[in-house]
This record gives sequence, structure tokens and C-alpha cells, in this order.
Amino acid sequence: MPEYRAPRFLEGPHLQSLLASLPLRDAWVRREVQPQLGASVAEIIDCGAGVRLLCRHTPPPRGPGRMAVLIHGWEGSAESVYMLSAAHRLHREGYRVVRLNLRDHGGSQHLNEGLFHSCRLAEVQDAVAALQRRFPDERLFLGGFSLGGNFALRVAAAAAGTGLRIERVVAVCPVLDPRSTLRALDDGLPHYRWYFLRRWRRSLERKRAAFPGLYDFGRLRRFRTLEAMTEYFACRYAAFPDLETYLRGYAITGERLAGLAVPAEILLAEDDPVIPVRDAHALARPPALRIRRTLHGGHCAFIADYRLRSWLDGYLAQAFAAGGEVGQSSR
Repeated sequence: MPEYRAPRFLEGPHLQSLLASLPLRDAWVRREVQPQLGASVAEIIDCGAGVRLLCRHTPPPRGPGRMAVLIHGWEGSAESVYMLSAAHRLHREGYRVVRLNLRDHGGSQHLNEGLFHSCRLAEVQDAVAALQRRFPDERLFLGGFSLGGNFALRVAAAAAGTGLRIERVVAVCPVLDPRSTLRALDDGLPHYRWYFLRRWRRSLERKRAAFPGLYDFGRLRRFRTLEAMTEYFACRYAAFPDLETYLRGYAITGERLAGLAVPAEILLAEDDPVIPVRDAHALARPPALRIRRTLHGGHCAFIADYRLRSWLDGYLAQAFAAGGEVGQSSR
């Protein structure tokens, strides 16, 4: 697969990350993908036990064969620009594409009473299993970005015990050690902290509006750091005894991936301002796992040229097409 090379003058991690979500780029991508993804339909997946997750489903252009399930990052959605761009490329390659919304994302706060938290793995597994039962003859591929990449890897690591048949999983800048990521967001460029605080507050206000008799969060602007806000909601609304227990619950460092048997690839950028690449040294290295590192790319950005197209789209398509090629490489 080709290596990523950042365009000259666009190497900076913050510049990359900000350009990736630029409103002008967002408009370009949405205009380009409209002819194909305009046929996508919103569907609600019954995950069992009363849990429902919202997705956007685009049927394959050339009949059944391969299905790609994509999972967005925290406070993103199935409509995030990186999800649309990747889905557009995969659909052109002949995939059925399902863009899955995590609980309380993509305007789905009204579907479930309980609040989202990152340890809600079972419902994501159940959603993927429901899709596989619906399309049993199609090869299943999982792709995820940031927190979505973390979820995709955990689903794949548990596949043997859940009966899922996953062809390959690709995780782009996945959350490795949540404690490190929380620290990077709070202590790094203030833009990231305020971006996620603002979006999280907005999501919680929608949840409160959907269930006014159930939730009273008080004044959400009292939280000035993500750590303080995470600790409050993990302990008060998700029944975790303390913040560290919650963060360890969805870390993929240590032995979490030791039993991974699904061919998997992790893409990391050494200049990622959100995911400290040093945490990769704490990952288990089963034979099925390949770790790919690039010098530049920012957080889920990997801008390819001055038209602000993303290198990730082609990378994801080629990584899925690589089939069973696995190994452990650092760059």
C-alpha cells in the first residue's frame, strides 16, 4: 500500500486536523457524494433488550458480495464528513455500506433511555450481528475512526465468542489508552477541549429534552475540563465506582487485543494531537494485527492534496481489499 505523504506546507498536525473539518471541505464532500449516497436510507437496528441504534444504509451498486460497517468517532455521526467520504469510495468499490451511529449520536438521543458511554460494547456487537444475520452471504468488513476504531477493534477481538464472522477490521487513529487521550484533550490546544465540551453539552441537552422526567444535569457549563465532566457522568449515570475503572473498561492496551484472530490494521499518525502514538507500545501484538504509523496526518485527517481530499478513502479501500494479509510492522 502507498505511504502517506503530507502536502508541503500542510504537514502540521493541528492544521491537518482543522482542515479536515473545514466547512468548505464539508460542502465539497457532500456535493460529491450526493449522487451515490443520496440513496442511503435511515434504519433502526434492533439490538435486543430494548436497545435500538440508528444507521444509514446504502445498498451495493452491483448486487450482494461485501458489506462495510463504519463507526464514527465520539460526538461524530454517520453524517460526519470523514464517514461520508469513506463510504462514497467504498460504495464505488462495490460494497454495501452501513454507517452506524453509536447510542445518542446522529440525533438518536430519543431511541434509548440510558446515556451513551464508551463501555457499551455489547450493543455495538449486537448491531453488527443483526446486520450479518440480515445479509448472511456477504463478507463483513469493519472500519472505525477514533473512538469508533476503538469499538471496531473490541468487536473484532471478541468475535470468536459472539459468533461474528469478520473478514477484516481497520481502525484509523483509534483511542488506545483513554486516560492518555483525555489528558491530551484537556492539556493540549484549547480548541479540542472546547470543541468536545460544546458538542457533548449539546448532545446531553437533547437527551434531557427527550426524557425530561428522567434527567436533570444541572448547569452543564460548570464543567471546565473533559476529565471532570467524564468523571461526573461515569460515576453518577453509568454506575462506575471511579473514573479509572471506567477508562480501563474501554482501553485496548495491555492484553485486550491478545486474542484477536480477525485480520486487523491500525493506522496511527505520530503527530496525532489526540491519540498519543507512544501508547501503541502498550498494545498486545497477536499475529493478526498490523500497526501502520505515518509521520504526519493529525487526527483522522491525512489530507492528500490542496483540494483537501483525504488519503484515508483510498487507504481504507485498499486495506479492506488486502484480505488476509497480516503482520506486525511499525511503519
